[in-house]
Amino acid sequence: MDQEETVFSATSEGDADHRRVVVTGEVDMATADAMFQAATREPAAKVTLDLRAVTFFDSAAIQALVRLTDRVPELSVIPSRRVRRVLDIAGLGDQGWLSPE
Repeated sequence: MDQEETVFSATSEGDADHRRVVVTGEVDMATADAMFQAATREPAAKVTLDLRAVTFFDSAAIQALVRLTDRVPELSVIPSRRVRRVLDIAGLGDQGWLSPE
């Protein structure tokens, strides 16, 4: 696996109406809270969580995502193929906040 693919980052931009959080790399026990914090640091009515560049997503990441659904009034998640597979296996593939690929 390429080193660049595994480097984690979570960047947030936008305003109180709509915030977009772009996450890259591996979201696991060490980084899941950083993803959560990036999405909740600044209050916003709507948050789009772009996970298309995520290469690994584990149970800690799922837990952070579920916490986000409770905390963010309007959440939209754009998954990578890997994230989609993990969410499908976890029984979350049909949630309204999950955008189609």
